[in-house]
Amino acid sequence: MAVVAFIGLGNMGAPMAANALKAGHAVRGYDISAERRAVAARLGIEVSQELAEAAQGADIVLTMLNAGPAVIEVWARALPAMKPGGLIIDCSTIDVDSSRRAHAQAREAGRLSLDAPVSGGVEGATAGTLTFMVGGDEAAFAEGRAFLEALGRRIVHCGEAGTGEAAKICNNMILGISMIAVSEAFLLADGLGLSRQALFDVASSASGQCYALTTHCPVPGPVPTSAANRGYKPGFAAELMAKDLRLSQECARFAGAATPLGHAASALYERFIGEGGRGIDYAGIIRFLPDADAPLAQAGE
Repeated sequence: MAVVAFIGLGNMGAPMAANALKAGHAVRGYDISAERRAVAARLGIEVSQELAEAAQGADIVLTMLNAGPAVIEVWARALPAMKPGGLIIDCSTIDVDSSRRAHAQAREAGRLSLDAPVSGGVEGATAGTLTFMVGGDEAAFAEGRAFLEALGRRIVHCGEAGTGEAAKICNNMILGISMIAVSEAFLLADGLGLSRQALFDVASSASGQCYALTTHCPVPGPVPTSAANRGYKPGFAAELMAKDLRLSQECARFAGAATPLGHAASALYERFIGEGGRGIDYAGIIRFLPDADAPLAQAGE
């Protein structure tokens, strides 16, 4: 079994580290937050007070952070401390350019590297059922696959450095657009006198079926596990969706890709979090749409 250092022990990092511990790895952890370090310690993780201490001699370092510059800074500090020839994995959702720069850092330091953002939320991190979208060369993927399989249910190698991030950004653009469409359909059903349960029963087994409907249904009732049934307490917070949609639009500009619905969805989520949506599940946008000043087609203008 490997010596593994988890850098970033938040809502995703801590349960992932706990699952690595259950799989038999020797797990260390570090986070700048003393509160998060305490939570991780209660899960049985050996918590370090310094980043380099956690990474010292580690076979694998896994980062789960909030932005590209943070990943680049943390990798610069972790790479010299970890085992020569070891593997460093970033599971954050960040911009593709930063991801590729981090891979370059690892290459220069003589370490293997993967970008491996995840889908499945806190529930998946806890249950060990995450999907990993992985970018990196074949040698790094071969080295890291068995470790990732201990933390997730599906591991997809998307291609070279940065393609895992590209896949995650494209996927979450679909999800953000879908949640707005599903929310609008329920609002329309309300106005037409169609019950929410009837709409769900039809759409969930017809051409309107999608993950935003069947797993994260934005209205209480049809999907008991959805955030709508617990006051929109976040499983996936609206500000995280806004961040991912923002990344999608940065990528669209870089790639010269037309994403008008992605653009509009990004604008709506930015307005949502700016007008009280921060700290609310992304499905809670259904409560904002009736008060939006402009319809979806104009929201990005």
